[in-house]
Amino acid sequence: MSDILPLTIGVLPTHNHYGLRNTQALAGVSHVWQDFFARALAEQLGDTPDALAVQVPAPADPAVEPSAGADLLSQILTQRECDVKDTEITPPEPLFLPIAEFETDLLPPAATPFPEEEIVAQQRQQNFESGWVRPIVLTAGQPLPAPGPAPEPRPLHLPIAEFELDLLPPAATPYPAEELVAQQKALDFDYYWARPLVTQNLRLAA
Repeated sequence: MSDILPLTIGVLPTHNHYGLRNTQALAGVSHVWQDFFARALAEQLGDTPDALAVQVPAPADPAVEPSAGADLLSQILTQRECDVKDTEITPPEPLFLPIAEFETDLLPPAATPFPEEEIVAQQRQQNFESGWVRPIVLTAGQPLPAPGPAPEPRPLHLPIAEFELDLLPPAATPYPAEELVAQQKALDFDYYWARPLVTQNLRLAA
């Protein structure tokens, strides 16, 4: 590192100057490579009968030997000649689905209801078939079963407030004796003094 000297612009020393040495070495190498490339080009394109460019290549069997990229090149050329157009991609639009629960006009028309007389007749016919015709048809030709014991009557449980005191509403809190005396005095005052006076005034005004 001590041999590398800082030089000013425009000074070209010849002692311990590695830049000059590198330039000279590279120049020699460049001459060598130029000579090598000139000889290789002469072998390829020269006028001698041994030149590679003069020799006719032997026909290759495409079934055995590779086509040296000819198929790939033809595919690339074919793709380049294709008329390529840009496809404009738009965002998806919201899909409108008619919902019959919200648009009642999309629902099928309601069926015509049966008249009440026809409904009553249908119910009577169904009761007749279920309670009389069907049991007779199912038990036709079979011996009648022995009648079993009838169900015993059981007491019907009805919640009656007179017998079940827990069903009654809770009893009211009784008034104290002082409040009962005050209420009685107010009632006596209204009944024996205020009421006759108001009634008399109404009679005089009438």
